[in-house]
Amino acid sequence: MKRWQDWPAPVLRALRAGGVIPAHPLALDAARSLDLKRQRALTRYYVDAGAGGLAVGVHTTQFAIRDVGLYRPVLECAVQTARAWTDRPLVMIAGLAGRTAQAAAEARLARDIGYHAGLLSLAAMKGASEDELIAHAETVAREIALVGFYLQPAVGGIVLPPSFWRRFAAIENVVAIKIAPFSRYRTLDVVRGVVESGAADRVSLYTGNDDHIVLDLLTPFRIAGGDGAPTIRIVGGLLGHWSVWVRKAVELLDRIKSAIAADTAPADLLALDSQVTDCNAAIFDVANNFHGVIAGCHEILRRQGLLAGIWCLDPAETLGPGQNEAIDRIHRAYPHLNDDDFVRANLNRWLS
Repeated sequence: MKRWQDWPAPVLRALRAGGVIPAHPLALDAARSLDLKRQRALTRYYVDAGAGGLAVGVHTTQFAIRDVGLYRPVLECAVQTARAWTDRPLVMIAGLAGRTAQAAAEARLARDIGYHAGLLSLAAMKGASEDELIAHAETVAREIALVGFYLQPAVGGIVLPPSFWRRFAAIENVVAIKIAPFSRYRTLDVVRGVVESGAADRVSLYTGNDDHIVLDLLTPFRIAGGDGAPTIRIVGGLLGHWSVWVRKAVELLDRIKSAIAADTAPADLLALDSQVTDCNAAIFDVANNFHGVIAGCHEILRRQGLLAGIWCLDPAETLGPGQNEAIDRIHRAYPHLNDDDFVRANLNRWLS
C-alpha cells in the first residue's frame, strides 16, 4: 500500500495548499503512434508553467490508451520527464479505470512507477450498488492513495449521491476528490458528503468543473454537517481545461488565493468566470455535446506548436462542426487568457 501519510512532506503540502494540476493529453503522430518527443515537451511545458502536479492516464489522456498498450509507457514518460526536468515537488496522479481487478492492477503499477495517488474513475461500474462502489474503492485504496472523481454523466460518469461521498471520504487512504459533474447541485452533494464524513481536514477538494472554474475556487462553502457549518474550500483544479494555457491558469489561481486572503472578490476577477467558461465551451465543443472535447484541447496545443496535429486514438474523435471557428473567436476575444507568448519563448527548449 502507498498511503498518503508516507508521501514526501513537500508533496503533501503542495496538494493541501491547492495547485494547478493539468490533465495530461496524449501526443500522437499522423500514424496515431505515441510521439515521445512531444509527449515529453508537454510535460516540460506544464512543469515550467508552474503546475503543482500532473494527472496522467485520465480522460484527457484518452482512456483507450489501455487498449493499445500505452498505459504504462505514458505513465512512465511523465514521471521520468518531470523528475529529470525539475526537483520541485509535484503531485503525480495516475488515472485508474475499469472494474475492481483492473483498477487495482493499475493502482499497483502506478504506485511502482512512482505515482503518489490514483484518480478513480467509476464509469465502468455503472449499475453497481452503493455498497459495491464503496467496496471497489476500498479495495483499490489498499494499493495507492485515492483521489475521488465525480465525472460528468455527459462523458460517461454516473450519478453519485451525498451518501456515497460521505462513505467514500471516510476511507482513510482517500486524500482528495476531483469534483467534475458540471452541476451545482451535484457539486454540493460532494461537499456535503465530505463535511458529513468529518474528513474535510484530510480530503482536499479540487474542481473539475471546467464550466465553473473561477467561482468554484472563490466560493466559501458552508454546509451543515456533523459539527455545525464549517467553511471549506475547493483549493485547486485538476482539469482538462487546464491542459492548455497553463501559465495563465497558474496566474489565475494565484490571484484567486490572494483575493481569498484579502477577503475580497474584485469585479474583474468575478468577470473572468464567464470568460473562462466561454473559452471552455469552445475548447470542449459544448455545441456538439462534447464531441470534440479532447480534440479541442489538442487544437490549442497544435496552434502553439506543442502538438504536431490533433490526432486521437479513435479516428472519429476530432473537432465538431464549427468548433474550429469557435476556437478562433475565443482566441480573439480573450487574449489575456492564453499563454502563447510563454510557449513561443520556450518551445524549442521543450522540444529539444
